[in-house]
Amino acid sequence: MRQRKDTKPEAARSDITREKLLENALDVFGRYGFDGASTRKITNAAGVNLQAIPYYFGSKEGLYIATAEYLADMISQHVGGMRQRIAEQIATLDRTGMPLGEAQARLFLNEIVETMVVLFVSKKSEAWARFIIREQMEPTAAFERVYSGIMGPMIALGRRLIGAVIADDPASENVRLRCLSFVGSLMVFRMANAAVLAQMEWDAIGEKEIVRLQQHARRLVAALGPAKGEIS
Repeated sequence: MRQRKDTKPEAARSDITREKLLENALDVFGRYGFDGASTRKITNAAGVNLQAIPYYFGSKEGLYIATAEYLADMISQHVGGMRQRIAEQIATLDRTGMPLGEAQARLFLNEIVETMVVLFVSKKSEAWARFIIREQMEPTAAFERVYSGIMGPMIALGRRLIGAVIADDPASENVRLRCLSFVGSLMVFRMANAAVLAQMEWDAIGEKEIVRLQQHARRLVAALGPAKGEIS
């Protein structure tokens, strides 16, 4: 009696190949942009056959969109659980008619900034940042995947918390601007990494430097408050 062929190893190899393509496409697209990133560069980097791209993604364009979704998933794995937990606690307050107090909002913000600082200075975020910067400068359909998947929800949560801290409507222009500026003050540690190292006279960012950056991030939260003469 012939034994049925086990397809699990083949499926596992297929998943590995797809993962390799996405991981390396993120780096290559970030370095060279969509036009400069040839399919051969991507497959060579991934160590797979050139036909793997049409097989798994249909086209280079399909791979690019899938790469943006992959990026959003990667970031969500690091911050998605925290974001969901905080959002659920806020939703519980809303359902019971309890206000989100300033002290609680600051605690939530401290947790977020401490997590984000570690993520921003990690080695893995280099490729993420290059891809996102290109999409910020010349947005494509991929930007919507990254924005709706992680950036938009995180900024919306930040607006709710900052609004509670400065006693203003999270939907107001004032809070939107304050939130974007606040996020920018953290993203600088990735987007301007070389300048940060030069200014701080650090050779690299290790555990000691991360502690210093987290302390600084908490001070940014502590400094949040209504500005004198601020128009809400």
